[in-house]
Amino acid sequence: MIHPSFSRKSLAAAALALFVCSALHAEPSQSGLDLNNLDRTASPAQDFFQYANGGWLKANPIPADKPRWGTFNKLLEENQDKLHIILEQQVKNPSDAEGKKLGDFYTSGMTESSQAAGKALVSQQLNDLNKSKDLQAFITKQHRHANHPLFSFGSAQDSKDSSLVIGQLGQAGLGLPDCEYYTRSDEKSVKIRTQYQAFLQQVFEKWGDAPAVAAKKAKQVFDLETKLAKTSMTMVEQRDPSATYHPVTVAQLQKEAPGIQWAAYFKAMNAPPLKTINVSSPKYFKSMGNIWKATPVDAQKAYLQWHVLKSSADYLTEDWSQLYFSFYGKTLTGALELSQRWRRVVKEVDGDMGFALGHKYVDQHFPPAAKAKVEDMLKNIRKALGTTIDQLEWMTPETKKAAQEKLASFKQKIGYPDRWRDYSSLSITRDNYLANVENSDAYAVQRDLRKIGQPMDHNEWYMSPPTVNAYYDPQNNEIVFPAGILQPPFFSMEADDSVNYGALGVVIGHEITHGFDDQGAQFDPKGNLRNWWKPSDLEKFQTLSKAIVDQFSGYEVAPGLNIQGKLVVGESIADLGGLKLAWDAYKDSQAGKTPQTLDGFTPEQRFFLAYARIWAMNMRDEYVRLQVNTDPHPNPRFRVNGPLSNLPEFQKAFQIPDNSPMVRNPRNRVW
Repeated sequence: MIHPSFSRKSLAAAALALFVCSALHAEPSQSGLDLNNLDRTASPAQDFFQYANGGWLKANPIPADKPRWGTFNKLLEENQDKLHIILEQQVKNPSDAEGKKLGDFYTSGMTESSQAAGKALVSQQLNDLNKSKDLQAFITKQHRHANHPLFSFGSAQDSKDSSLVIGQLGQAGLGLPDCEYYTRSDEKSVKIRTQYQAFLQQVFEKWGDAPAVAAKKAKQVFDLETKLAKTSMTMVEQRDPSATYHPVTVAQLQKEAPGIQWAAYFKAMNAPPLKTINVSSPKYFKSMGNIWKATPVDAQKAYLQWHVLKSSADYLTEDWSQLYFSFYGKTLTGALELSQRWRRVVKEVDGDMGFALGHKYVDQHFPPAAKAKVEDMLKNIRKALGTTIDQLEWMTPETKKAAQEKLASFKQKIGYPDRWRDYSSLSITRDNYLANVENSDAYAVQRDLRKIGQPMDHNEWYMSPPTVNAYYDPQNNEIVFPAGILQPPFFSMEADDSVNYGALGVVIGHEITHGFDDQGAQFDPKGNLRNWWKPSDLEKFQTLSKAIVDQFSGYEVAPGLNIQGKLVVGESIADLGGLKLAWDAYKDSQAGKTPQTLDGFTPEQRFFLAYARIWAMNMRDEYVRLQVNTDPHPNPRFRVNGPLSNLPEFQKAFQIPDNSPMVRNPRNRVW
C-alpha cells in the first residue's frame, strides 16, 4: 500500500494506494472512540459510513491545499510536524554526518537562492539536448537520474525464481496519470486533455518559447504521448502477474523491441551483466521503438524538453512550483492552493533520505512496548487465518495444506529495519536544491541497479519508518508495518482492544489477506509465480473474486461514474478478509473476559465503528474521478459499506433488519 504522491517520481501512480486511518484522539473516552465523529441522524442500517463518520466529515472540511481530507491526512501531517522538528534540529545542531546531510538538504529546499540555482542545471541539460546528435544518450542520462521518458529500467525479483534479482523494463513517459486518459471519450476526459495541452504550452512559454513555438511543441508532445498511450497496458491489465512476466535475453530484446540500441543503453546505465531482462509490457516495447523512430527529431526534442522541465519544476523557485501545481494539483485533484513549502521539502527529504531521517524518528517516537503489543496482535490474526483456512467448506484438503504452508512461511517486519541504509556516498549541498534531488535520484538508481545478479536481500524495506502505511510483498511473502502507522489513531496502548483490533487489526488482516487475494494467490510460499491450487478450488476462488468485482462495479461514486470492480478487486478482497480475520482474532483474544459496554456501545459495535473510521474522508470531485481511474482502492464510503454488508456479524452487532441497504442478500454475500 503506497499513499498518493504527485511528485515527478510517481505521477502515473499519483492516486495509488492510500491505506488510511480513523480518528480516535479528538476527545477522551472510555474506549478510545471519539463520539463526536458520529452522525446520529443517520441510520447504521442505511449508510454505516455516514453514521460512523458524519460528524467528523462535517467538522473537517477539506483544506485549500488538499484534494482530500481524512483522518489519515491528519496523522500524516502530524508525522510531518515531527519530521520537521527533527530536520530543524539537524540544521542548527547536526547530530552526526547523516544529520548534517539531512539539515543541508532541508535548508537547500527552503532557501530561495538555492532554489534558483537549479535553473542553471536545467539550462545545461536543455543546451545539451539542443546540441545532441544522439538522443538515446540523452535519454540514458535522464534515466540515470530517475526521470523516465519513453520507458523505465530497474531491478526486480524474478517472478518464477524469487531468489534471483534481474533487470526489468517498464512502460513510462506519459504526462497524464494513466494511458486511458488519452483514449476515454467522456466529456471530462476530453476536457482534461484540452487542459493538459494548454498547460504544456504554458510550460514551454515560461521557459522562453514564443507562443506559436510553444503551441507547436505542446501538440508534438501530446501527439507522441497519445501514440505511446494507445500501445500501453491499462492498469487493470497490469494487475495480472503472468501478463507482466516476459523474460528475454538482450539479443531477444533487440529483435522484439527495435528502435533502441539496448546493449549500448545497459552499458551506459552502468548495469551489471544481464542474463535476462523482464519486459513487463511486451506489447508496449514492440511498438515503442518504432513509434520513436518515426517521430521527427524536433518533436523528439520537444518531448524530451518537456520531461526535463516536468521533472525539475517543483524544485525550482516558487513560480515554477505554482505552474506545476496548476495542472497536477488543481486540475487533476481539485486542490485550491499549493501546500506550504516546508511540507513539500520535508516530504522530499523523507522520500530521498527516509532511512536516515527515519532512524532519528524511531529513536524519538516509537516505544518498544508498542512493537510488542503489535506483535501479539499479529500472532492472533495469523492464527485466525489458519483456522479460517481449515474451515473453508469449498476448499479441498490438498489446497488447504498448500495454503497453510504459505501462511506458515509469512515473514513480518515491524517498526524499522534491523540494518539501516548507508548514505555516505550521497553528495548533498546547502546551495542547490535541484542538485540534491538529482544526486539523491542518481544514488537510488545505482543502488537499485547494483542488486541485479545478486542474491535477494530479504531484509530490505521498501517504506521508510515514518511512513503512515503498510504493505504485503508477494515475492518476499512478507508483511511490513512501519512505525509511522503504529500509533493513534490506528493503534494506542490506551485504547480498548475492540478499537485496536477494529483499526490496526484490520490493517494487519488486510495485508495478510493480500497473500491470498487474486494476485497474491498466484505466488507460492517462496514468492514464485506458480499455481499451487487444485483446478476445482481455483475455479471456486475465481467465482468468489468475480462476485467482488460485480459488487463494487455496481457502486456509483458520481453521476455516471462507477467504481472499476476489476481494478479494485484485490484491495476489496483484502478489506473483507482483513475484517473477518481481525474480528475472529479479537473474539478469540477475549475468551474468558466479561464484555463491557463502553461509550454506549458493545464491544462488537466498537469494533465496526473503529473500522469505519479508518475511512473518514472528504474528497473533491476531481479527486474522486482521479481515484476511480487510477487507484486500486475503492472509494472510502464503499470501502466501509461494501465489505460490512457481506458480514452477518456486522448485521447482528447493530441489529440491522434484513433487506436493509447495509445487508446484502445471503445469496449474494461473499465470504
